[in-house]
Amino acid sequence: MLIFRSILIFILFFFSNNLFAQNIDKPLNFIVIFADDLGYGDLSSFGNPTINTPNLDKMVSEGQKWTQFYAGSSVCTPSRAALLTGRLAIRSGMTSSKARVLFPDSKNGLPDYEITIAEQLKKVKYRTACIGKWHLGHKKEHLPLKHGFNYYYGIPYSNDMDVPKDIMRKKGGYYNFMSNPENYIIENFQVPLIQNEKVIERPANQNNITRRYSEETIKFIKENSDKSFFIYLAHNLPHIPLFASKEALGKSSRGLYGDVIEEIDYGIGEILKTLKNEGLDKNTLVVFTSDNGPWTAYKDNGGSAGPLRAGKGTTWEGGMRVPTIFWLPGIISPGIINQIGSTMDLLTTFSKIAGVPIPEDRQLDSYDLGPRLFENNPTSRNHIFYYRGNELYAVRLDEYKAHYITEGEYGLYGGKKIHNPPLLYNLNKDASEKYDISKEYPDVIKKINRIVTEHKQKMIIGKDLLIERGD
Repeated sequence: MLIFRSILIFILFFFSNNLFAQNIDKPLNFIVIFADDLGYGDLSSFGNPTINTPNLDKMVSEGQKWTQFYAGSSVCTPSRAALLTGRLAIRSGMTSSKARVLFPDSKNGLPDYEITIAEQLKKVKYRTACIGKWHLGHKKEHLPLKHGFNYYYGIPYSNDMDVPKDIMRKKGGYYNFMSNPENYIIENFQVPLIQNEKVIERPANQNNITRRYSEETIKFIKENSDKSFFIYLAHNLPHIPLFASKEALGKSSRGLYGDVIEEIDYGIGEILKTLKNEGLDKNTLVVFTSDNGPWTAYKDNGGSAGPLRAGKGTTWEGGMRVPTIFWLPGIISPGIINQIGSTMDLLTTFSKIAGVPIPEDRQLDSYDLGPRLFENNPTSRNHIFYYRGNELYAVRLDEYKAHYITEGEYGLYGGKKIHNPPLLYNLNKDASEKYDISKEYPDVIKKINRIVTEHKQKMIIGKDLLIERGD
């Protein structure tokens, strides 16, 4: 049996490398589809009983479903910075304990010294596009074109921003305003739509923005079908307020939230169809994931974390473990992957595939997923650091997770608590984080404590760039 398994692995490795060799003049293309506030339990392939996502389900059946994959943070700005740079956001200053994300009056953005996936791939002549939500600085000097992207089409920050103050005040404040879908009308959100560096629409028509993002992606694929390309498609939904086109409204039994997810899925189907029609489906690695967990405070206007605890804004599993799919039919072996992975790993993985040297002048938090994608071998990642703002709240090592600090979502569901000794959970047996086993496994806590000490000793914290506001 062992000999047969070894032969099978060799055959898979041989043919995958030969398939790459056939495309040596045109390396793999990359598309990252990044949903906003999509929960672990919001796709039918991840257990949702009422949201139909046939195209994502097809990606699962033809690709790899990663069940223990993590966003770089539990909120928007630091999560996006972590994905694009392959680094924890605390290193770049794109996280803060006082202002957790960038706002329309924020002064700063992603620092110039950071190297993004787009900048990495441009070194080997990839064409690059950012389509959708940016949220790493709205000023011209911080927009995608300044960070390695050839093309940008999207909104500069979250779709719930730029609400006129008098409207918010009349409606009883942010939470009450956002909790009522009757307020989900275009005029209430003066968010700009930007093409490259020019505002082309304000307020952005969010009713059809999901479809337009998909169309822009398809257009970029067709225009660059004879080149190598990287597309970062960052949907600004299902972050509230929720919007869907006339064609999508009322179709899902999950209600408006389901309509939004199903429209995203429809667009993904059209993108995959385009790749096939252009002869690129065997030469394009597509990754689908989310920036953080669901915004559960908004009940049925928010998503579901499935079996995981809590949601967006927390360092419980529901805040940072996200549904993730890798699709490259015929090249990567289909399967359910229970190994730990992170959005931060995409920078190193894509760089290795494209033959781009990994930057050596900075500390990366990015690991190569190639061994698991192409060779059925484990990767070297066995840990996750869970930051909330500038503080390290929890650490996962293999199947164990230690919580040094816990806190509820945006002030809800419990205040900040420091735990000494830390809470400890076995995530392979208790993904819901219900059963503290710290007393039974003191040696595991000691091992994690050593990792925390070493991590903090080596950490170089970037200047907090989120707290400066006022213009």
